[in-house]
Amino acid sequence: MFKRRIAKMDYDKINQKPIIRASICNGEQVAGFKNIHTGKFSEVMLIKNERDLREFLEKYDILPEEVGKEY
Repeated sequence: MFKRRIAKMDYDKINQKPIIRASICNGEQVAGFKNIHTGKFSEVMLIKNERDLREFLEKYDILPEEVGKEY
């Protein structure tokens, strides 16, 4: 009924790629962007559940198949 509006954000699509970093030990996941030239990771948000992941994808207008996963 009252859906929360998500503000759209941009990222550098030429130099960065969306990544989900997952911990092997405790399974904690963090969404962010990795610079393809330097390998530097910029953390954006903690992913606690499927809803958080959808919010990240909507906020940055990313398709699910574009997101890589690193351990």
